[in-house]
Amino acid sequence: MNLSYVFLILANSIWGMMAPLGKHAMSHGIGSFEMVSLRVLGGALSFWIASLFIAKEKIAAKDFLYLFGAALFAIVFNQCLYTNGLSLTSPINASLITTLLPIVTLLLSLVILREKISWKRATGVVIGLIGAVILIASRQQQGHQDASLLGDLCCVMAQFSFALYLILFKKIISRYHVITCMKWMMTFAALVILPFTYQNVLDVEWCQLTPRVYGETAWVVFGGTFFSYLFMTKAQQQLAPTIVSMYTNIQPLVSTIASVALGLGIFGWSQASAALLVVAGVYMVTHSK
Repeated sequence: MNLSYVFLILANSIWGMMAPLGKHAMSHGIGSFEMVSLRVLGGALSFWIASLFIAKEKIAAKDFLYLFGAALFAIVFNQCLYTNGLSLTSPINASLITTLLPIVTLLLSLVILREKISWKRATGVVIGLIGAVILIASRQQQGHQDASLLGDLCCVMAQFSFALYLILFKKIISRYHVITCMKWMMTFAALVILPFTYQNVLDVEWCQLTPRVYGETAWVVFGGTFFSYLFMTKAQQQLAPTIVSMYTNIQPLVSTIASVALGLGIFGWSQASAALLVVAGVYMVTHSK
């Protein structure tokens, strides 16, 4: 098997676990913006340390602007929207919405890259969007965490942001070493986010947090940020955006199993029907010529 596919499986499995673990941490002392701040700061530090073990690369001055744009769409907008959405909605809903990424990527490719669309892809887009509407309109009235319309919409917008990143910045990501790219992207993201959120981080009652919350936060910061972005970006250098986005289907499977096991969510018929429609739409989109 091509290692790029292995990297995608690993990245999306880690992200799938991040939804329930991050949800629990954000319900027990860590706010959404504090979590985003810790992610970009921890990610920046991790990638700078990792860069000490690779050959130093010189980046062209104009490419810093592209890396800054990539940081905005892949990290700043994506993480702020998704993390805030996850804090408002259920981890199952948040992870199911990530399956919209292939459809969103296709739609934006049509607009930006002027790609032609077949009837099979068009049908897949419609089916997937119907599933998304059902998912967003459905509200969990039982369980530990209720779904939120605003939270679901934030997660949807996060998919648009990441899809734009996959389409617009593949060339710049393929030009340099993955660690070099992520080092600067995380740094730019930290410079954008921290001036607005550093006070929130300082206000966290760190002494009151349980070891479990510390462990979950560490998973989000190092697993869901450093390793996942490392694996995903490495695969992005070799594969087309639609293929990279297709592997997000792994996330809801992992997240649902973990959420139910941890008692953080309930998988009802509305979520099941929505998931089937979204997955059916994704299948038709990614298997059309």
